[in-house]
Amino acid sequence: MIAALSAACVLAAAAAGCGSRQEPAPGPRAQEIPGRETELAETDLRDPAARLEALAESVAGVRDANCVVFGGYAIVGVDVEEHLDRSRVGTIKYSVAEALRKDPDGARAVVTADVDLAQRIREIREDIRQGRPVAGFAEELADIVGRLVPQFPGSVVPRKDPEQAQRENDGSGTTIQSGPHGSGPQTKRAGP
Repeated sequence: MIAALSAACVLAAAAAGCGSRQEPAPGPRAQEIPGRETELAETDLRDPAARLEALAESVAGVRDANCVVFGGYAIVGVDVEEHLDRSRVGTIKYSVAEALRKDPDGARAVVTADVDLAQRIREIREDIRQGRPVAGFAEELADIVGRLVPQFPGSVVPRKDPEQAQRENDGSGTTIQSGPHGSGPQTKRAGP
């Protein structure tokens, strides 16, 4: 009797352990367009810009993408349908960012759907394909990123008041300072 009861307990425990395993619901993922998977597979893995462009173009709603990679960063300009409302464009940009996030070169990418910026990125990408060095576009790329990334108040260093800077040095080597108790300017010649 004890043996039968033990066997029944073992069978019950085994049956309970074989129950269906519940997995968490999948999070949001980029919607892929059928037929574009082969383009991504055929992309030359040695060209990170082309790979990121193919990843961006695999997202539903993206007509075209252009990418410039510099250092450990990338700027990706996406072309979307003109009639889309702002929230839909934001969703597409988010989906592109999700697709790029898993790529080592795309993890630090900036994505834009701004028409003017995307056009300029396209032109820079074409110049790079023609052999012009990325270093020649460094200032322009910095300007593009500056338009995309917000300024955070904590990182702002206050500039000197222009009048104060002028009082400190008028450019002729003369330092202009306020007199004692604000009695007016006193000049002090720098050097002999």
